[in-house]
Amino acid sequence: MRVDENVTAGGDSYYAAARKNYPAAVSGRLRTIKWSVLIITLGIYYFLPFIRWDRGPDAPGQAVLIDMAGRKAYFFGIEIWPQEVYYLTGLLVLASIALFLMNAVAGRIWCGYLCPQTVWTDLYFAVERWIEGDRRDRILMDRAPMSAGKLARKAVKHLIWLLIAVGTGGAWVLYFGDAPTIIKDTFTGNAAPIVYIWIGLLTFTTYSLAGFMREQVCLYMCPWPRIQAALTDEWALNVTYRTDRGEPRMSVRTGQRAKAAGAAVGDCIDCKACVQVCPTGVDIREGLQLGCIQCGLCIDACDTVMKKVGREPGLIGYDTDMNIARRAEGKPPIYRIVRPRTVLYAALIVIIGAVMAYALANRAFQGVSVLHDRNPLYVGLSDGGVRNGYTVRLINKRQEARHFALTVSGLPAGFAIEAQGVPSAAGKPVVDVPADTTREVRVLVMVPGGAALPASTPIEFYIVDTDNGEKASASDFFRAPPPN
Repeated sequence: MRVDENVTAGGDSYYAAARKNYPAAVSGRLRTIKWSVLIITLGIYYFLPFIRWDRGPDAPGQAVLIDMAGRKAYFFGIEIWPQEVYYLTGLLVLASIALFLMNAVAGRIWCGYLCPQTVWTDLYFAVERWIEGDRRDRILMDRAPMSAGKLARKAVKHLIWLLIAVGTGGAWVLYFGDAPTIIKDTFTGNAAPIVYIWIGLLTFTTYSLAGFMREQVCLYMCPWPRIQAALTDEWALNVTYRTDRGEPRMSVRTGQRAKAAGAAVGDCIDCKACVQVCPTGVDIREGLQLGCIQCGLCIDACDTVMKKVGREPGLIGYDTDMNIARRAEGKPPIYRIVRPRTVLYAALIVIIGAVMAYALANRAFQGVSVLHDRNPLYVGLSDGGVRNGYTVRLINKRQEARHFALTVSGLPAGFAIEAQGVPSAAGKPVVDVPADTTREVRVLVMVPGGAALPASTPIEFYIVDTDNGEKASASDFFRAPPPN
């Protein structure tokens, strides 16, 4: 007999089908903060590519740009070259430590307020409520048979969702080219195929993740909820239901009767408002759970109810595991935002940020790289001398053309250096490099006959700006026949 792997021996299924969640609208301090974060973050994302920045003639005029064709990245007055990818590494390290710091202070505050999945899902929820109504209206509409009115509302909702998704994908590609030009080419059908591909991919992912998968992304796809659990401690603030104050829970009328009879009554009236506003459908009264993204909407909902029934707010609030234990022991709560863990994270952010800022402020605006010929490694000359060939790339990071004198150190007296197609001055090739670009030249280094050379001699290539004296160097080797 075949046994279904998804069913236990007792006939119970291992899996439960996901139930559609209908979060209710809520107002309050934390909801206002979430709206502010949504407006600011989406405003930055959608409008940042249109900010202009003057970098001079023939230079990109977009303030923030990842120029794949030119192999550079621009951020206002900062220009990053491929050789400076370590700045990107530093930014990723800073972002990671900042995430650790947020977790140490207030748990999954990133998930609740700043995560793109949260922000776009919040926006989709707002559209859904605007078109279909609040929680009760949406539930009744989904249960009702299809009608012309229902079909029209659903169609308008999905149309707006698609427009937001297209705008999301469209805004992303604007960071990789001149924004006005890409918009014009996209609408006229003249954009590159890769533009339409990326818009399509991000349209699909935004529409599906924010419109349909929603909390499933947080519960099953995102690794952060599982990682952050290993990084938190008992002092981190988390959205918490105060069981010492809320239990035993009962309705207002039942509580009045119980209180009159001398029984203990908690402040929780079991209205389930906290569950109804939760974007992931979590009941915070059951304790901290994987599905809780720490958005705090349940706090606003509970405070609203407490105000209506004349009870003190704060039944649900940001609290720590340490204070839960202290309250159970009858001790007053204590809070320690500043502690070794948070100090360490903050110090690392400051140190790494300072190192990056110093490196950026003192970085060179010229560079040189050298590649030795592989075949042949050297050429014997008729006078007994030896010649080596190199490919030298000179880098000019300034916005004006520059002239670099090229020389070599580490070789015996009498050597000569020649750059093909490049004029020389005082025995040194002078290479002209256009503004904000690189130039590759073929360089030959000759050592005269009679010089005692080992099979491999370390040498240093130098370039010197003939106008301001700025230097750069690169190491390589001069190859010669093995000595007899």
